[in-house]
Amino acid sequence: MIEKKNFYEQIESNKRNSQILVFVVLVTLIAVTIAVGLVIARFYSMGVMFLFLMFASVFNIGYILYTYYNSDKIALKSVNAYPADGANFQQLRNIIEEMTIAGGMPTPKVYVMPSADINAFATGRDPEHSVVCVTEGCLTKLNREELQAVISHEMTHIRNYDIRFVTLVAVMVGLVAIISQMFLRSMWYGGMGGGSRDRRGGNAIILIGGIILAIVAPLIVKLVQLSISRKREYMADAGAVEMTRYPLGMINALKKISQDYAQPRKHTEVTSAVAPMFLADPVKNRMITLFQTHPPIEDRIKALEAM
Repeated sequence: MIEKKNFYEQIESNKRNSQILVFVVLVTLIAVTIAVGLVIARFYSMGVMFLFLMFASVFNIGYILYTYYNSDKIALKSVNAYPADGANFQQLRNIIEEMTIAGGMPTPKVYVMPSADINAFATGRDPEHSVVCVTEGCLTKLNREELQAVISHEMTHIRNYDIRFVTLVAVMVGLVAIISQMFLRSMWYGGMGGGSRDRRGGNAIILIGGIILAIVAPLIVKLVQLSISRKREYMADAGAVEMTRYPLGMINALKKISQDYAQPRKHTEVTSAVAPMFLADPVKNRMITLFQTHPPIEDRIKALEAM
């Protein structure tokens, strides 16, 4: 028998799980930074270590700032989205306004993605600078209640600052990958550093440990990032129910999405960087659950039915 949960319990549960996962990523990031720094100091010098960390920090700060302030433009351009202007999109804009009032939040900009698939995503650094983008398939294949649920799902991401949250995690994941790559390249081009053969031989275990950490750590934090993404989808589903007070709208929309992506036709391709932002995973055939950006739609439907 399925245990009944209201949407407030579902949201709080997923918030706790997401915070735990972010803590794991942060701890891994700190551990990798310290470990790689110590290995570099051991085989080169303290000066090289500080230079390494300074360069990585400056590069990442610049990358973070650029991505943070341009995340919406980057995402929309990558999918060739266009503004939802004109009479053809009046119903879409009406629903956006209704859900804005229901959620007590600023009105986001509205865009449409040229795709026959049923999908949507939200982007932007905060509710005041947010965008909701739906596919053309959403507008032609969903009824008003289902479209309202999809919009509510995306506006929950905005209201909960999920975009900022996910961006923070992505930055930490990227920082781990950059530090690891810089370390591995320094080992490749610089060898094991100066010193006698005995000294190099005595440090072999430390070097091997550093290399293993540099290879494995990015994979670990990437898996944690994907796990966070899956948790946030459950939270947004619950938020859609909170805003619409109609669980069947989200349930039926997810069923249509599942059936639509099961059709043997060419589906719209998106980059792996943008895929986690969508309501449903637009990259199909991810056979291993750990590498999926979204929970299985069947599990999301079960969670909604349990509310």
